[in-house]
Amino acid sequence: MFNEVKKSIQWGEETLTLETGKIARQADGTVIATLGETSVMANVTFAKAQKPGQDFFPLTVHYQEKYYAAGKVPGGFFKREARPTEKETLTARLIDRPIRPLFVPGFKNEVLVMCTVLSHDLVNDPDVVAMIAASAALTISGAPFRGPIAGCRVGFVDGEYILNPEVDDMQNLRSNPEQRLDLVVAGTKDAVMMVESEAYELSEDEMLGAVTFAHEQIQPVIDLIIDLAEDCAKEPFEFAVPDYSELFNTVKAAGEDKMRAAYAITDKQERVAAVSAAKDEIKATLSEDQLADENLGSALKKLESSVLRGTVVKEGKRIDGRALDQVRPIVCETGLLPRTHGSALFTRGETQGLVVTTLGTGDDEQFIDALHGNFKSNFLLHYNFPPYSVGEVGRVGSPGRREIGHGKLAWRALQAVLPAATDFPYTIRIVSEITESNGSSSMASVCGGSLSMMDAGVPLKAAVAGVAMGLVLEDDGEFAILTDILGDEDHLGDMDFKVAGTEAGITSLQMDIKVAGITPEIMKQALAQAKAGRLHILGEMNKSLSGAGAFSAHAPRIETMQIPVDKIREVIGSGGKVIREIVEMSGAKVDINDDGIIKIASANGEAIQKAYDMIYSIVAEPEEGKVYKGKVVKLVDFGAFVNFFGKRDGLVHVSQIENRRLNHPSDVLKEGQDVYVKLLGFDDRGKVRLGMKMVDQTTGEEGVTEEVAE
Repeated sequence: MFNEVKKSIQWGEETLTLETGKIARQADGTVIATLGETSVMANVTFAKAQKPGQDFFPLTVHYQEKYYAAGKVPGGFFKREARPTEKETLTARLIDRPIRPLFVPGFKNEVLVMCTVLSHDLVNDPDVVAMIAASAALTISGAPFRGPIAGCRVGFVDGEYILNPEVDDMQNLRSNPEQRLDLVVAGTKDAVMMVESEAYELSEDEMLGAVTFAHEQIQPVIDLIIDLAEDCAKEPFEFAVPDYSELFNTVKAAGEDKMRAAYAITDKQERVAAVSAAKDEIKATLSEDQLADENLGSALKKLESSVLRGTVVKEGKRIDGRALDQVRPIVCETGLLPRTHGSALFTRGETQGLVVTTLGTGDDEQFIDALHGNFKSNFLLHYNFPPYSVGEVGRVGSPGRREIGHGKLAWRALQAVLPAATDFPYTIRIVSEITESNGSSSMASVCGGSLSMMDAGVPLKAAVAGVAMGLVLEDDGEFAILTDILGDEDHLGDMDFKVAGTEAGITSLQMDIKVAGITPEIMKQALAQAKAGRLHILGEMNKSLSGAGAFSAHAPRIETMQIPVDKIREVIGSGGKVIREIVEMSGAKVDINDDGIIKIASANGEAIQKAYDMIYSIVAEPEEGKVYKGKVVKLVDFGAFVNFFGKRDGLVHVSQIENRRLNHPSDVLKEGQDVYVKLLGFDDRGKVRLGMKMVDQTTGEEGVTEEVAE
């Protein structure tokens, strides 16, 4: 009944297995990939005909984590998987980016790739396994896919690269100084297609070494996919690359000069209008049949590409007249918004981000429910890209994949320079509002995020800047690397290469390749050129803000204190009675974790001090020989009981009240009276012994010693 095919290899410390033929047999291609005990099923289906008038490639990639894979029940009211989590969205993008360029040019049939996590061993991250499964499913499906690809994750510890480090090793790298890299690389047999990373100030050579190491490690996986395909791949789908050379020649003859003149305009809005007008003029010269040709859009795009690319490579001249390695003019401003905790406006050419930092307490941390466990995050970065930023009218809704992906890239870039939570116990939220866009707005978010946090008084280890690099690679091998690319250079170029970091090194690298011919030499040159651009931008940023700004008067103040774990119960009290009383009486927020670390937050310093004193009085132990201010709570024949340390009482014997004989303590004391007492020690039963006669009751200083008093 089943025609099963199964292939396995030893990959690193785990066994990687690919199997097909038993499950989901009606899909064009289905592969279950298993690494260790993490299994992901990838299903591929594609339409056998192109929709009429389709002028783009409709590829959709979904990645789904099923909670049953880790033996969990979903949280929330409905108890079932709902909208995609951030991890699912980012992983879907991670798979989409390297496979999209490898479909045969001109193929515009609808393609759906679905990856479902079936089992998770909490050791091997399913995102890389999903990428391998998707590649294998595409390779055997018969779709015109020029793969396969494979991917892996790389760590970096003590100068050594680690293949597919465990999930726990990649969690919260900020608190793990030994682990300096979380890098995912995807590539074909001959070329790297995609890079995504979070790094902790790695040098350019260290980062390039990690990419090279990853490309070497994925080769056995590519061979395994090919081995699987040789046994079970379907017949290739009959697809002829459309020949529209005659139409292109007509379009070129009618409008090359107009298009070249349009791309000579430096202002983006004027250029967009001129390009649109040039297209209209070209169409006016075409016949009805040519206008109805479904390849007209491709012919027009090819004309745009040839005009822009040829000028860049042959003449070294860019759309806006800049040199290949020149960064656009930069203006940095901080402290724009009076009531926010920190704000910055970063403008680079026609790209602009208004970036705002808000400081919160432990109550503001984000709770994340993931397959491998639940955890909290105290650093949030949200990126918004409204239609007006590119002069367009469009629908405004919840964040899409692009917004989530760009925000995560900026988050990774800034993560490396944040202070330790023990040194700066705040929840940090950054919001990047992109107000103009023509070229990397994610890198503008990095620069603006760094400036706004410094404006908010966050003690960053160093400022971070980012720059987007581009590439134009011609068929004859000639190429040009572009610094700080424009939107058109990204759209019509061959590489989107974003590098962010400090003066000391790289904190994030993201790369997407549209052609399978990027050599290590090109990558090395791009990294070196990106470093020069990054240092230039950091210099411009430093002009506007040379150090940390003043802490905002509107931000909460947070003090931390450490108490013994066995005292936590006393601070909380039965049913939370004590902690509620502290909060009500002081007016401060109090957060206690299981390690005994207490965060006290308020905009009012007196409220923080009051809560601190109340907690201290509960958990601290009185010190022998120290003077305390107390209150007489009860008088008896043999002395006075004084409340002197929180709720702790002690006895002042009648002989220790004054340096004279008293008939009764009431001769000099009354209940409710404030007194200064010295802790003399503890009796055999652990009862506190206090003395008054050696302490000046006016100043609280020791005046007469106990020996003299006697």
